[in-house]
Amino acid sequence: MTSQPATTLLILGASGDLTRRLLLPGIGTLLAAEPERRVHIVGADLRELEADDWSSRVRDALAEGGAAGPAAEAVVASTRYVAGDATADDALSALLASIACDRLVLYFALPPQVTELVCEALERVGVPEGTILAVEKPFGDSLAAARELNALVTRIVPEERVFRIDHMLGLHTVLNLLGLRFANRLLEPTWDRDGIERVEILYDETVTLEGRAGYYDRNGALRDMIQSHLLQIMAMLAMEPVASVGERDLRDAVGQVLRAARVVDPVRDSRRARYAAGSVEGREVPDYTAEEGVDAGRGTETLAEVEVAIENQRWAGVPFVLRSGKSLGGVRKRAVVHWRPPAHVPRGLHGRDTPDRFVIDFKPDGFELHLTTNGRGDPFTLDQTVLRGELGGGQLLPYGEVLASILDGDPRLAVRGDAAEECWRIVEPVLAAWRDDAVPMEAYPAGSRGPEAWATSAEGR
Repeated sequence: MTSQPATTLLILGASGDLTRRLLLPGIGTLLAAEPERRVHIVGADLRELEADDWSSRVRDALAEGGAAGPAAEAVVASTRYVAGDATADDALSALLASIACDRLVLYFALPPQVTELVCEALERVGVPEGTILAVEKPFGDSLAAARELNALVTRIVPEERVFRIDHMLGLHTVLNLLGLRFANRLLEPTWDRDGIERVEILYDETVTLEGRAGYYDRNGALRDMIQSHLLQIMAMLAMEPVASVGERDLRDAVGQVLRAARVVDPVRDSRRARYAAGSVEGREVPDYTAEEGVDAGRGTETLAEVEVAIENQRWAGVPFVLRSGKSLGGVRKRAVVHWRPPAHVPRGLHGRDTPDRFVIDFKPDGFELHLTTNGRGDPFTLDQTVLRGELGGGQLLPYGEVLASILDGDPRLAVRGDAAEECWRIVEPVLAAWRDDAVPMEAYPAGSRGPEAWATSAEGR
């Protein structure tokens, strides 16, 4: 275990739910797959924690991720926790001075407003040479705020050492989009406005707030999922062919798509809704406004849908529908590509003529190809045959993939500064229309597919 340089992962906000539920198990999957990794974990937060309590948290979370044996024990033996205020210059300087390592990763598992305060302190006190900053979403709360935060963090370290975290880019199926797009002779020739009628990117969940009202009620479905995650997946689906999957080529292509994207009419092309009381998977769910920690006056949506236009030669006229919501009647985490119907079907063929479609499931990893074929019995009838396949899953949890890229200094799975700004630019007109109540807040019972008025012929509605 001495073949790699040691990296210290300093987690700011270490006593919170994100660290216990996602970060530490992610490290566990990484150590299980690569036990030669040399990682030291230092936790820091305002809350006081006993050393044994922190060590137990780390040990249990690593085991949850599958780490065991000498690799896990080495991490547990070297870990420590520091209680203090990282926004205060003296406390932050002392914390950084107490860490001796080959490489330092500062992971901000903090609310965005606290992240900004810590970054302001870091600019004043400085960071060790080679430090990496890993910043959780949301990256700001507006285009102006994202620009200011970009300017701030790049005064601390260069852009190539800023990792804006989007854990969905660590999903193996999202990465498999590259292979499906560019290494498949069947798909690539049809992947444009001539072959495709529309694209849907869906992230429907059955989960409710689960104690996250403090964060979610200030953001809602549009900011929480569409502004960050789903726009990034859209860019992966819609990007132009790249020369390589290297960091620069890949992120340049993502940025190119986002710069061409906009919501043409925020009132016509967006919808929002909020769940009412109902039942999800056998459990009773109260009205969203009755959930603990929710401020009904904020008007937070729990289901959001926007139609995005990508104004370039490849995608002109093709709507990209992005939707995400909570407390719905089923889990759908997928992209659906709807091909255009054929220009001509010979006379004498009859029956079902639903256009073909390609479904890419993010969880679990897989795909379905819905193709028009002859039906059973009468050879002149049309039906659809579904071809299913599994996509190769990774060894690591999404956060494990993201952490591996951070520890390797490989920013391909991170959001570049310009992309973060473009995502805010795309959604800000929608947010403004919603603030003005130009788009009505609809309702749906928890456990349903959404508002009845949304039930159209589209796969995701």
